[in-house]
Amino acid sequence: MRTKVLLKLEKVNLRLKSAKAKVTIRESNGSLQLRATLPIKPGDKDNNGTGRKQYNLSLNIPANLDGLKTAEEEAYELGKLIARKTFEWNDKYLGNEAIRKDFQSIGELLEKFEEEYFKTHKRTTKSEHTFFYYFSRTKRFTNLQDLATAEHLISSIEQIDKEWAKYNAARAIAAFCVTFNIEIDLSKYFKMPENNSRNIPTDAEIFEGIIKFEDYQHNRGNQVNQNVQNSWQLWRWTYGMLAVFGLRPRELFINPDIDWWLSQENTDLTWKVDKDSKTGERQALPLHRQWIDDFDLRNPKYVEMLRVAIAKKDNTNHAEITALTQRVSWWFRKIGLDFKPYDLRHAWAIRAHILGIPIKAAADNLGHSVQVHTQTYQRWFSLDMRKLAINQALSKRNQVELIREENAKLTMENEKLKMEIEKLKMELVYKRS
Repeated sequence: MRTKVLLKLEKVNLRLKSAKAKVTIRESNGSLQLRATLPIKPGDKDNNGTGRKQYNLSLNIPANLDGLKTAEEEAYELGKLIARKTFEWNDKYLGNEAIRKDFQSIGELLEKFEEEYFKTHKRTTKSEHTFFYYFSRTKRFTNLQDLATAEHLISSIEQIDKEWAKYNAARAIAAFCVTFNIEIDLSKYFKMPENNSRNIPTDAEIFEGIIKFEDYQHNRGNQVNQNVQNSWQLWRWTYGMLAVFGLRPRELFINPDIDWWLSQENTDLTWKVDKDSKTGERQALPLHRQWIDDFDLRNPKYVEMLRVAIAKKDNTNHAEITALTQRVSWWFRKIGLDFKPYDLRHAWAIRAHILGIPIKAAADNLGHSVQVHTQTYQRWFSLDMRKLAINQALSKRNQVELIREENAKLTMENEKLKMEIEKLKMELVYKRS
């Protein structure tokens, strides 16, 4: 989509140039800006003494195809004001600077972030999830007492050691800056890190994980609160469900249809993902049905523990749901697993590929696009996984060749038998004559 937008953007700028509008449009951090030479902005310095300066005007226009139409209209309107020498710095072109004057610290702006963000974004389940991603990471990786300047925000990113954390922080802070019209260049942080090791568990390792939950029960100390002494069973159930269905952890906690999961009518053993989840509702099919019995996943006792765990939660509150998903990660570490909850989702995607499940079917089952499935998930193929996939493919080919050889052999034997039958028929006719 971004490539399409940039190609269309070139054509729009050519039209503006032909019309001598003296305005161009540029893309920056997911939004479109108008660039033009204008009278000095109030409060700005006239360093060149010309009374004019080039500015990038952010009008909170998203960088998509509809946004391009809006930006082109705004560019022509601004061009007319420049040509008539009637341009003035009003609230429209000053953007959110009034907000920035009232709330200058990052923490103060974060208090207004949601309100301002959804002025230019339609509020949906997916957009709320995206906003919480931006909000939580901006809050986590910045000093809330710092002034919301490009220098402070870039400094916050530079202090992050892990490359993926730095990349995710940059994405969030970019959205934060677009919302509050903070001029910043984060392009150097937008390249996806190449090295990010994941430990994708094998089937055997997934079984070992279930056993580790059992081991925890036997090896833990006696100083355990009686109210939570069996809570490990809920997190073992969660572990099994993630392995069987390749779910996002939060898809177990957002309005789970527990009655359907235990229903006798659920003959396909599907898990219903709620409409309020990241990519909407769907019915997820199990990859290994046998694991449902092996892991005792339809035991009403464990499912009732889930019901109790979410009874007091607001399932539309991303912070509360995130707290539950973080609890899952905590249990993975507690029992000594060397992979993470999301690695079970990657494992599902990879094994689906190895088993020959069509990419579209696997992508639909995981609740994402084919593009995400091929570009994101398949990159985690380890050497062992590739060997397994290649060996299985070769094994299938060898089986086909063996069947062909057997068919050819049977065909020859069949022809030989036909010839012998014809010979016997001729001998019988000869004897009768």
